[in-house]
Amino acid sequence: MNKVFDKLKPIFEAIAANKYVSAIRDGFIACMPIIIFSSIFMMIAYVPNAWGFYWPKNVTDTLMIAYNYSMGLLALFVAGTTAKNLTDSKNLELPKTNQINPVAVIVASEIAFVILSILPLKTGVDLTYMGTQGLICAYIVGLIVPNIYYVCIKNNVTIKLPPQVPGNISQSFKDLIPMGLSVSAFWLFGVGFKAATGTILPRWIIQVLSPLFQASDSYLGLALIAGAMAFFWFCGVQGPSIVQPAVVPIMIANTAANLQQYQAGQHVSHVLAMNTMDYVMNFGGTGSTLVVAFVMLFAARSAQLKAVGKAAFIPGTFSVNEPVLFGMPIIMNPMFFIPFLATPIVNVCLFKFFVSVLGMNSMIYTMPWTVPAPIGILVSTGFAPLAFVFVLLTLVLDVLIYFPFIRVYDRTLLAEEKAKEDVIEGQDTAVLAADTVAPQTAEVQVEASEMADEKPAAAHDESFFKNNEIDVLVLCAGGGTSGILANALNKLSKERGLKLSAAARAYGQDMDLIKDMSMVILAPQMESMKDNLKKITDKYGVKLVTTTGRQYIELTNNGDMALDFVESNL
Repeated sequence: MNKVFDKLKPIFEAIAANKYVSAIRDGFIACMPIIIFSSIFMMIAYVPNAWGFYWPKNVTDTLMIAYNYSMGLLALFVAGTTAKNLTDSKNLELPKTNQINPVAVIVASEIAFVILSILPLKTGVDLTYMGTQGLICAYIVGLIVPNIYYVCIKNNVTIKLPPQVPGNISQSFKDLIPMGLSVSAFWLFGVGFKAATGTILPRWIIQVLSPLFQASDSYLGLALIAGAMAFFWFCGVQGPSIVQPAVVPIMIANTAANLQQYQAGQHVSHVLAMNTMDYVMNFGGTGSTLVVAFVMLFAARSAQLKAVGKAAFIPGTFSVNEPVLFGMPIIMNPMFFIPFLATPIVNVCLFKFFVSVLGMNSMIYTMPWTVPAPIGILVSTGFAPLAFVFVLLTLVLDVLIYFPFIRVYDRTLLAEEKAKEDVIEGQDTAVLAADTVAPQTAEVQVEASEMADEKPAAAHDESFFKNNEIDVLVLCAGGGTSGILANALNKLSKERGLKLSAAARAYGQDMDLIKDMSMVILAPQMESMKDNLKKITDKYGVKLVTTTGRQYIELTNNGDMALDFVESNL
């Protein structure tokens, strides 16, 4: 089985590392604060309804202003952030002295998107498609505009001013032709498209893809999405990085539609919403592994699984499940292929049953993925009474699915550990026997054995970190395990007075930080992005270091080891 996955992994890595897929994913990640910020106001306005309290209409309307003019303009912002991330990739292909201006690309993309998406009315304009329903159109604009700029800049199709002209003025004229071409192209396309179809592009896209939206909300569609994420991760490629860009527009549009249904007093019916992926499909992380760490902690007999359980149950509670994925391990381990794929599928199909058959509200709000899944489900559904039943039933089912496989694996590891103990006992017996014949030799052997059992001293030289300013950036998929590693380094640095500072980010978030770093540590779940990241680190002369799964987890749990890792690689 592993040979099959080894052959598939390069294909999946190529998809995840594609610069256009990356631009969509990273552009969306950059706008996550907007989604979370707007949801705070929405929850303040509507969560009290669960307990029978309703704000006066004017208070609700005032609270929703923040939501309407942040989430309501989400697609506009995504057009700019997507364009900016693709521009960063394009600039790696250009000389340092002739780069695309990211700010100009953001502005041009947002202008082009506005031209395509605003519906003029007699009394003003309709901003419907500036929000969640315009996301796919925003991605299209955000991927095309940087290419127009790239062609112009690469071929010097720009207005050149004498060298005596100040740089900021010269840059404005340099951007004039690419911006003019970008905006004009979308303006002409928009006019022609509306004349041909009678509608604007975002609305047409929604109409054409509406069958896909409906299919994704079916049992089969939900199962395929949940299973695909788990399958890619099992092969060693971070699953959401491939699946999420394709389904984010659907999830966000459904979340907005759910809110409208809730406001109208209707049943909240769209199952595939933003937090459905975070809390139901990924109940404790991809593969729905929330219960796994607790099963290992309380039921495992082998030393390995007990140790993994102790290290993993706190991060796992907050959906940071890399300690489980790499510590057991689950990834590429045939023993867990079935439960790793089956559990998220069972969870999301059960959620669909509760929503569509039993009448439970689906997800109304969007909260951070790190909120513990049981709590997240309750809050996101507006504390629907059936949500409490769903959470309890999900916990029970997940334990029933995973437990038999963990038990068999635990027995296997226990047998291996016992076999090792028997070998060690045999060696000790041999040493004792040798003591009657050659006491001096036995003493040497015992001394060597004791030395081998001692914990090795830290190999790093702390004077290196006291005499040199070292900045480390740790990148992982969601900023979870990278945060644990960065915190371990920062804590040790503060305690010992070292000039070491570490920061953690999700891949694609604040990538401009790289130019100011001494080293970038890439988590193993983002191995597919190594080649793309190396282009950036090479550009700024920053050291890039990759890690293996178990090594990375050990680094997050051992500050001295992490410190030694940084020094040895610098």
